[in-house]
Amino acid sequence: MPTKERIKKVEKVLSGRIADLRVVLEEVKNTHNASAVVRTCDAAGIQYLDIITSSGDPFPVNEAISTRAEKWLQFNYYSSPSECLNSLKQKGFTILATSLNEKAESYIDLDYTKPVAIIFGNEADGISPEACDLADHYIRIPMAGMAQSINLSVSVGIVLYEALRQREACPSFRPAGLEQAEFDHFYKKWLKIE
Repeated sequence: MPTKERIKKVEKVLSGRIADLRVVLEEVKNTHNASAVVRTCDAAGIQYLDIITSSGDPFPVNEAISTRAEKWLQFNYYSSPSECLNSLKQKGFTILATSLNEKAESYIDLDYTKPVAIIFGNEADGISPEACDLADHYIRIPMAGMAQSINLSVSVGIVLYEALRQREACPSFRPAGLEQAEFDHFYKKWLKIE
């Protein structure tokens, strides 16, 4: 039986979970990066992590790196960018794609107070041409070094916390938390209530 303190913590965390800000990872294979992204998403209050994997391989999480944060997230798996991104668009999400292409705007210039899904590509290739074609906007993190590359989990953290900053700074913004059915589902799952 869960303690009163545990129940209180679960209620508090679930009450702060964000339903209208999503992270999408495409073909991420590096266990260290994947695990660090999971940890960052949990810390930022993200509930859903959308994973595109054409191979069908399980998402590579190392519990020592993730600090078991994967227990608190919902992973949604898709076999292609079109399956994932079209599904999110149908739910009202604007798709932001991280890219170094010439159309990419600085990540701070986009509006994150609307339902937004941000797609990040793998460590070697970035996002696929198919994902690029489905994006509504391209974003980039300005870099001043010789290497035009930032670690995946660092990139996710930078963009997520800009989104959270904008939402907190906007007086008219009302966060979209979990719906009651979602809240109840995760409440029972997290507390292991049958």
